[in-house]
Amino acid sequence: MKRFMMAALGGTLAGVLMSTQIAGPLIAQETDRNASIYEQLDLFGDIFERIRAQYVEEVDEKELIEAAINGMLTSLDPHSSYLSPDDAADMRVQTRGEFGGLGIEVTQEEGFVKVVSPIDDTPADEAGIEAGDFITHVDGESVLGLTLDDAVGLMRGPVGSEIIITVVREGVDEPFDVTIVRDTIKLTAVRTRTEGDSVVLRITTFNDQTFPNLEEGLKKAVEEAGGMDAINGIVLDLRNNPGGLLTQAIKVSDAFLEKGEIVSTRGRQAADGDRYNATAGDLAEGKPIVLLINGGSASASEIVAGALQDHRRAIVVGTKSFGKGSVQTVMPLKGDGAMRLTTARYYTPSGRSIQALGVSPDIVVEQPTVDPNAQEEEEESTARRNRSEADLRGAISNDSLSEDEIRQIEEERAAAEKSAELRDEDYQLAYAIDLLKGLHALEPAEAE
Repeated sequence: MKRFMMAALGGTLAGVLMSTQIAGPLIAQETDRNASIYEQLDLFGDIFERIRAQYVEEVDEKELIEAAINGMLTSLDPHSSYLSPDDAADMRVQTRGEFGGLGIEVTQEEGFVKVVSPIDDTPADEAGIEAGDFITHVDGESVLGLTLDDAVGLMRGPVGSEIIITVVREGVDEPFDVTIVRDTIKLTAVRTRTEGDSVVLRITTFNDQTFPNLEEGLKKAVEEAGGMDAINGIVLDLRNNPGGLLTQAIKVSDAFLEKGEIVSTRGRQAADGDRYNATAGDLAEGKPIVLLINGGSASASEIVAGALQDHRRAIVVGTKSFGKGSVQTVMPLKGDGAMRLTTARYYTPSGRSIQALGVSPDIVVEQPTVDPNAQEEEEESTARRNRSEADLRGAISNDSLSEDEIRQIEEERAAAEKSAELRDEDYQLAYAIDLLKGLHALEPAEAE
C-alpha cells in the first residue's frame, strides 16, 4: 500500500513537472508576443509625435489618428473601414432608403474605384454609368492611392452641384469623362409591374423597406391580375443590386421557401457562426420563379440567388454575380463613429461559399449590345421575313373561323409582338418571361 502511494505520488509529481515543461514555453511565447505588440505601439506613438512636431505643416491630430485607424482596417480587405461620426450617420440614413449622392455602389480594385452597380433612376444610372466601370479621376483629381472612403468623399457634395468623373470601361479604347449632377437619392427598394401573365419584382437594394415593399407589391399585382391562378409565375430581378442588409435578404428568401436553410455564416471561431432557416409560407404559392442576376448583383442579392437556386425554387438566369461572400458587422465606437469589420463568410444552403466566385446562373444569358448602324438593316430583314400568305395579292381568305376565334388569334399575336418589343428593350427580362410561359404551358391541365 505504501509502495502504491509512493508510485501515485510519483505519477502526480511527474504530471506537474510535465505540465510545467509544456506551459513554460507557451507562457514565454505569449510574453514575447505581448512585448512585441507594445514595442510596435511605442513605435506608433513615436511616429505620431514626430509628425506633430516636425511635419512641414501643422496637422490635425484627430484626423491623423482617424487616418491611422482607417489604414489599419482597410489593409485587411476592401470592405473593412473606419466610419467617422458623419460617415456613420450617412450609413444609418442609407439603410432607411434616402441619401444624397450620385447613386452608385462602389468597391476598390487595383487602387481604383470600381462600380459594383448603378442604382436605378439615379443621376449615375441616367448618365450611363455601368457595373464594372472603373473611376480613375474625380473633377480631374486622381483617386489612385486614396482609400475608398476618401475617394467616395471626393464624389460627395451639395445636391444640385456638378461633378465630372473619368471612367475606364472594358471594350472602350480610351477613358472618357461623364458629367453628373448630384441629387438626393431616394431608393424605391422594390418596383412591381406585370408583363403579360407574369409579375416582375425588381429589387434594387436591401434596406429596411425591401421586404415590406415586396410583400405589398406582390399582393397588389396578384389582386389586379385576378388572383394567383391568373398569373404564370414571378420574375425576381436582382440585376445591379449591390446588396444591403442581411436580415432583409433572409426575409426575401424566406418569402418563397417553405422550409430549409437559407444561409449560414461562419466566423473565425466556431461559436461565431449562425444559421438561418426558412419558416412555413410561400408568398408565390408554389408558382414558378425565374431570378435574374448579373455582374452587378452582390452580397445580399447573392444570398437570395444562392438560397433559391440550391432549393431548386427558382431558375437563375443571366450572368455570373459579383462574388462578395463576406459579412460586415458595424460596431459603434466612442465619439459616435463606427467600425465596419468583416467578421464572417456566408455559405449557401449546399455549403458553398461564393466569395470571389459569385453565383453561376443555371442558364447563361448575356444582355446583347445594340449596334445602331446594324439595327436599321435588321429591321428591314425582319420585315421581309414576316411576309406571309395573307400579304399575297389574291390570297384565299380563311372562312372556317368565327369572329371570336379570329379575335382571339389577333390578341395572341399582339401579345407575342409585345414580347418581341421587350426583347429589344431588355433581352434578359424577355427571356425570363418566355421561360415562365414555357413552364406554364407544360403544366398539366386541371381535371374538370
